[in-house]
Amino acid sequence: MTRSVAYRDIGGALAAPASKSSMQRAVACALLASGESVLRSPSRSADCLAALGVARALGAEVLDRGDSISVRGIGGEKGGLRPRSAPPASVSCGESGLCLRMFSPVAALFESEIELVAQGSLRRRPVSMIEAPLAALGASCSTSGGFPPVRVRGRLRGGRAAVDGRESSQLLTGLLVALPLAESDTVLEVEGLASRGYVDLTLDTMRSFGVEVEGSSDYARFSIPGRRAYRAADFTVEGDWSGAAFLLVAGVLAAGSGPLVVDNLDASSSQPDRAVLEALSAAGAEVEVLPAGGPGSSGSGSVSVRGRDLGAFEFDARDCPDLFPPLVALALACEGESELRGASRLRAKESDRAAALSEEFAKLGASVAVEGDLMRVRGFGRGRKIAGGRVDSRGDHRIAMAAAVASLLASAPVEIEGSECVAKSWPNFFEDMGRIAV
Repeated sequence: MTRSVAYRDIGGALAAPASKSSMQRAVACALLASGESVLRSPSRSADCLAALGVARALGAEVLDRGDSISVRGIGGEKGGLRPRSAPPASVSCGESGLCLRMFSPVAALFESEIELVAQGSLRRRPVSMIEAPLAALGASCSTSGGFPPVRVRGRLRGGRAAVDGRESSQLLTGLLVALPLAESDTVLEVEGLASRGYVDLTLDTMRSFGVEVEGSSDYARFSIPGRRAYRAADFTVEGDWSGAAFLLVAGVLAAGSGPLVVDNLDASSSQPDRAVLEALSAAGAEVEVLPAGGPGSSGSGSVSVRGRDLGAFEFDARDCPDLFPPLVALALACEGESELRGASRLRAKESDRAAALSEEFAKLGASVAVEGDLMRVRGFGRGRKIAGGRVDSRGDHRIAMAAAVASLLASAPVEIEGSECVAKSWPNFFEDMGRIAV
C-alpha cells in the first residue's frame, strides 16, 4: 500500500519496540532448552513470527499469552534433543536473514534432511557461507548456487571449522547456539567478523539460558564445549536500538522546543545500533541517557533528545549498517556534507540499501552519493526544506521508516509505496509515530 505522511513536529514519550534480534536468539535457545521458557515483552514482527514458526515446526510448543510468549523446548535435561515428533521436510524462514542463517546449524542437529525456505527478498541474499562450516562439523549442507533454500542433514558432531564473518555474524550466531548440543567439543576460527556486538548479544542470551561459551578477546576463536544442556528461562526481550534510532532522529529533527523521550532502552545493551547516540552527539544534538527509574523514564531506561542547530558529522557504521537509513535523514538536517563509512555492507540487505537511499531520497530533492565504502549526504540545515514526493520502499522496512522520518524536513507530504513492509521489524511503526506527532 502507499501511505502519505507529513509529520510536522514530534514530542512526548514513546517506548522503543521489542528487539527482533534479541527475540529471535531467545526463541532459538528456548527451542533447545528443556522445560518451558517465558519470553516477556516479545516482538511480534514478521521476522520473529517466522522464528517462532521454525521453532514450532522443529518440535517446540509455543503459546502466545499476550504480554508474554511461552516456549516448551525439546532439549534433554542432560543435553541432546528429545523431539516430540519428526521434523517436517521443509520449514519457512519468511524474509528473515537471521532466522535462515541461525536456524541452519540448529536444524543440523537433526538426523533427517530439513530444507529451510526463504520468502521475498531473502531468496536473493547470499547463504553460501553456511555450507563449508557445517560440512566440517559433520553435517551435510547444500544451497541453490549460494542462495536459498538451504538443505541440511545432521547430525552436527562438533570438531573444528573456519567461519567467514565478513558479510554477516548471523551464521556464527547459529553455530554458537547449536554446537553446545553437539557430541564433541568445537573450536571455531573466525575471519573478519562484522558486527561484534550482535555476537555479544548471542552470548548474553545463551548465558540467560544456562550455557557459557569462551571466546578470544579479538573474536577470532571460540571454544564451545559439547554435550551441554540449555535450561528454560524467564527472559525479557530487550528494547530495539535499531528501531529506536528512527525515533531518536525524529526527535532531533522536530522543530518544537520540548524533548522526545524514548523509553525501553538499555544503554549497556550489546546491540551495535546503540551507537546512534554517538552519531547524534557528533551532529550536535542534545542527548541525555536516563537510567531506569530516573525522571521521565521507566522499564530498562530511556533516552531524551532535543533538536538544535546541527552540523555535518562523520560516522563509521561498518559494525552497525542498519543505522544508515536513519542517519541519512539526520544528515539532511545538518549544515554541510556528512560522511558515513561502511556503505559496502548495504548491498545485500532487504534491498540494495545503498542504491535505495541514493535513488529514493533523490526523489525528495536530497543528494546522497555513494563512492565505494563511503556515503556522502549533503545537508540543508535546519531552516531549509527538502521537497515532498513519492518514494518506493523497495520492500525494505528501513527505507520506508527513513522516508517517513525525513518527512519532518519536507515542504510537502512524502508518499511511501509499499509502506506495509515495516511489519518485518515494527508492525505498528506508523501508528506509534502518529502517537508522538504533534
